[in-house]
Amino acid sequence: MKDQTYLDRESNLTPGISKISAKNVNVYYDDVQALKDVSVEIEKNAVTSFIGPSGCGKSTFLRCLNRMNDTIDICKVTGQILLEGEDIYDPKIDPVQLRAKVGMVFQKPNPFPKSVYDNIAYGPKIHGLANTKSDLDEIVEKSLRRAAIWDEVKDRLSSPATGLSGGQQQRICIARAIATSPDILLMDEPCSALDPIATAQVEELIDELRENFCVVIVTHSMQQAARVSKKTAFFHLGSLVEFGDTEKIFTNPNDPRTESYITGRIG
Repeated sequence: MKDQTYLDRESNLTPGISKISAKNVNVYYDDVQALKDVSVEIEKNAVTSFIGPSGCGKSTFLRCLNRMNDTIDICKVTGQILLEGEDIYDPKIDPVQLRAKVGMVFQKPNPFPKSVYDNIAYGPKIHGLANTKSDLDEIVEKSLRRAAIWDEVKDRLSSPATGLSGGQQQRICIARAIATSPDILLMDEPCSALDPIATAQVEELIDELRENFCVVIVTHSMQQAARVSKKTAFFHLGSLVEFGDTEKIFTNPNDPRTESYITGRIG
């Protein structure tokens, strides 16, 4: 008979509609284990939120999905992460090419110290996605439109992106991330440095992006997770405690630790 932990893990699996399949993922920083035996399936064309207290492993797991942890010398990742059936940790996989398919937006807006145009054009240029200047112009415009900022910057394409407001800069970073036509968009607390109006604009944008992308967002805001996501994963002390439909996680969680976090008793 399978133990309950195995059954819980198995119940996360949804064959046929998954974009990412993670199985028994562990992360170590030297001798310290930061993530313990995480198994989860992330759906196509949906928003999945990772919630949990600071230091619980949610951002560490997010960075496993595009091998950003490879940049940390003392970090070791075990287990398996499949992107549409392909093991992203296979030695044959080029992490640079992987990150073109799995875009990332960080906590603080971090536009390059370049023009708005060059910020968006950078990825398509280095990945050879545009043969001509007109191809590049089309990618830049399409990406800025998808990031809902074209009308605000179309007359300022040659101006420095760093001169924009914080909310505009974050949408420029989202446009930059989607300019390489990724399959997946990872967002690590994308609204934590923004005011409420800019946050609302980014949340509205996330809702639109799910039509074309698999979106995974780490957030400290449970209200934000409830507003934007279809699925929610609750992490605590390096473990994935519970994963399921967002509404159920917030209204009728299976695990008492999830309920304690949702109601503010832990975290």
